[in-house]
Amino acid sequence: MADALTLGIRALARMLDYPNAELVAATPEIRVAFERMPLPSSAPRHELMEWTRQLAETPLLDNQAAYVELFDRGRSTSLLLFEHVHGESRDRGQAMVDLLGQYEEAGFSLDRRELPDHLPLFLEYLSTQPGHEIARWLGDISHILALLTARLETRNRHYSLIPLTLLCLIGEESLIDGHRDQAQQEPDDTTPAALDAVWEEEAVRFSADSDQDCALQSAEGQRMAQRRNGVQPETIRIDDLGRAPSQPSGGVT
Repeated sequence: MADALTLGIRALARMLDYPNAELVAATPEIRVAFERMPLPSSAPRHELMEWTRQLAETPLLDNQAAYVELFDRGRSTSLLLFEHVHGESRDRGQAMVDLLGQYEEAGFSLDRRELPDHLPLFLEYLSTQPGHEIARWLGDISHILALLTARLETRNRHYSLIPLTLLCLIGEESLIDGHRDQAQQEPDDTTPAALDAVWEEEAVRFSADSDQDCALQSAEGQRMAQRRNGVQPETIRIDDLGRAPSQPSGGVT
């Protein structure tokens, strides 16, 4: 049986997924997971629990529209971790290959093609690890979580609670202070002109070093296109929270 920390991490991962009827149905379990999750007093436990209630009470289409507006337009609030440190450089491709290697070494299998640095997936991986490994990994990405929290605070307070909670787990929430001025001064990357510039860049970028890199670079774009066209992307299920855990295997598939 999963412990309270594991279920709490899975609950955070699930709340970062594209909202669907399955997520709404799982909100009572998610709320219990947040209630029982071992968190320091600085963590926004009450706010997380209240958010699950609001999510269940808001029309699903409104939740989905808000999610697409927040995460599928522009890059500043991307849920792809390496987007915030490598952008679209080749270093990002190598970083993803290295992360896939970590997943493989731990026996964590991806059951469909997914970018390994997608934060919900990364949290699912962390939920399979012991507490000290969770703390180590969160420490490694703490600067990314702090920047993401600061940016989300300017656009959607509820979603900012998730990276904030992760930082509170390791006592690094003060890192956010160093990014708030930057987040408030950054230009809006969701304007038509900014979005056009991104699409133009994507259209001329064929820099993958291998077929694997091509697949990694295109997976998230396909998910975004599906949502823009009104198609709900496939989701991974985690047990007890509306999703099921990836099963250990001999490698990453």
